[in-house]
Amino acid sequence: MVRLRDKMREDLELRGMSANSIDAYVRCARRFAEHFSLPPGKLGATDVRQYLLYLIHEANRSPSTINVYAAAIRFLFAVTLKRPDVVADVVPMKTPMRLPRVLSGTEVEKLIGALGTAKHLAMAMLLYGAGLRVGELTHLEVGDIDAKRMLIHIRGAKRGRERYIMLSPRLLAALRAYWKAARLRGTRLFPGRDPSKPLTRAAVHRALSKAAAKAGISGRLGPHSLRHSFATHLLEGGTDLRTVQVLLGHASLRSTATYLHVTAARTQAIRSPLDDVGTPQGRRYG
Repeated sequence: MVRLRDKMREDLELRGMSANSIDAYVRCARRFAEHFSLPPGKLGATDVRQYLLYLIHEANRSPSTINVYAAAIRFLFAVTLKRPDVVADVVPMKTPMRLPRVLSGTEVEKLIGALGTAKHLAMAMLLYGAGLRVGELTHLEVGDIDAKRMLIHIRGAKRGRERYIMLSPRLLAALRAYWKAARLRGTRLFPGRDPSKPLTRAAVHRALSKAAAKAGISGRLGPHSLRHSFATHLLEGGTDLRTVQVLLGHASLRSTATYLHVTAARTQAIRSPLDDVGTPQGRRYG
């Protein structure tokens, strides 16, 4: 007999969910059941409501985290258990808009200078120089680096969308130095301790956090900060929004438009109407 956890995992796989999303959904569903010490089949709408309120008031989870739990529980009941009535009233929480953490060019250079190994240097340069998601970075293979055409082939992208990213000469030099130092034998560009598995996201995060502390860069810094910086610096340099969307692998232009809020060059270039008050230009306002 197929266990409920295995069935849920299969249901998620059949819908094309990524491995990371599947793991997150199954983990959230497991914690939901463990909270009541009962199998999900014996729980109902009141229990779901009680658990989500617990996440808000007692566990102090963020709205974005609670939405992941809510989505996982909705999937568990609506799809795997075939009891959609239980989660009919579960809706996503509103999440506050937070501008992404963006490094200045000077901070990027300091961070790169603080990375102690060829491996960590190559990882950081890929995150910033190509705007990769951390999952795309860890799943890169040696064959994805096309030195002849100066392109990077992204295969392990979100929702299975493949794309090509430009390969800068400086990044290529760093990758060649890393390849020579690491003496890679398998296909993975960044293998984990078990060569058959990719490097973990946590390992990438630790390497960047240590380098940021060494470089004296304050504030929270993670792999996604370098992706944010890549997009913002391209827009500030004059690259159009549609091109940045393609490079980032965003399905919607709305996702890319977030970076318009953090491009300092655009904001600084706008003239305030206050400066025109009392001038001929200001009289056009009425």
